[in-house]
Amino acid sequence: MVKASKRAKIKKNDQVVLMAGRDKGKRGRVLAVAPLRGKVKVEGAGMIKRHQKPAGNRGGGIIDKEAWIDISNVQIVDPQSGKPSRVNYKIEGDGTKFRVATTSGHSLEK
Repeated sequence: MVKASKRAKIKKNDQVVLMAGRDKGKRGRVLAVAPLRGKVKVEGAGMIKRHQKPAGNRGGGIIDKEAWIDISNVQIVDPQSGKPSRVNYKIEGDGTKFRVATTSGHSLEK
């Protein structure tokens, strides 16, 4: 069975704000995106403890790491105002498609 792909409007290295959960209001950079599962990992948010065995050159112990967060619980930071915003798409005259912040209309592409 082939899973349908979903489009994630949030990409790696985007600045986002958490809108729900125990880390509500925190800001961070997106470390990873899993579009099929609809999840993201945000730097410093959703921290969990993992008991890890020593393997190879890394030691064991209890480590802190980021858990997957549902993509619906994060919003991108508007580059103009610094406030949370939804993401839209615009198509230029030459056919290039790029992401824009809904609140200000400013481009999110670097």
